[in-house]
Amino acid sequence: MAAPRWLMCRQRRPDAALRLYCFPHSGGSPGEYLRWADRLPAEVEVWGVQLPGRGSRMREPAMTDLRELVGALTEQAEFTGPYAFLGHSLGAIVAYETAVALRALGRPEPERLIVSVNGPPHLHRPGLPLHLLDGVDFVPRVEERYGPLPPELGNDPRMRELYLANLHADLTVVATYRHVPTAPLSCPVLALGATDDWEDESRLREWGRHTTGPSDVRILPGGHFYFRDHPDLFFDCLTDSLGTLTGAPAVRSAPDPKGAP
Repeated sequence: MAAPRWLMCRQRRPDAALRLYCFPHSGGSPGEYLRWADRLPAEVEVWGVQLPGRGSRMREPAMTDLRELVGALTEQAEFTGPYAFLGHSLGAIVAYETAVALRALGRPEPERLIVSVNGPPHLHRPGLPLHLLDGVDFVPRVEERYGPLPPELGNDPRMRELYLANLHADLTVVATYRHVPTAPLSCPVLALGATDDWEDESRLREWGRHTTGPSDVRILPGGHFYFRDHPDLFFDCLTDSLGTLTGAPAVRSAPDPKGAP
């Protein structure tokens, strides 16, 4: 049997200097992140990590244990480089643990780890036990914490059922994850935060403990999905960060009309 399709790419760029592997948020799939290729320089080829239960893997059961997930991912997927990791929300922890697992296997670390709106592993907060909720209580409590579900789910009961099943599995990962202390990575780490998100700058700066390389924090305007709120500012920031790896020139956009910090 062929290995599951863990990695997806929408725009192949054979001459790209860098591959960016994106790890989605809880309940998320790689589609939104693959579209980032439209806003990034030609020097970057964008890949998305597709977990079981989503997209072409919807017939597979979603995984609820992070160690099991990372073990399967590193065993069955090849991260060819030079490459960088970007993980948003839950994806930040998955990206970090994947980098640690790759190092343990004697494989190269990413050239850069970009973690978005999630505190570092040693300060992990399991949060409310939303994974224990069922039925009518689950969706309201999730929306209270993370914001509204995608509106298109209201028109497709089957898609809504699949989405909620994957979200429930991912929230189980969040609730049951426990950090195992290990030697820091050597790659640079960039932690991205948002003005209206619950992860504050002081917690994001603690990511510096997990690398012997340089670390930095950038706070952008917006909420938990700040890259949807202010995409121009986000893509300028991301392009600049990756540009140090690809040699692409820095980009500066006009001031954001919604107000940057």
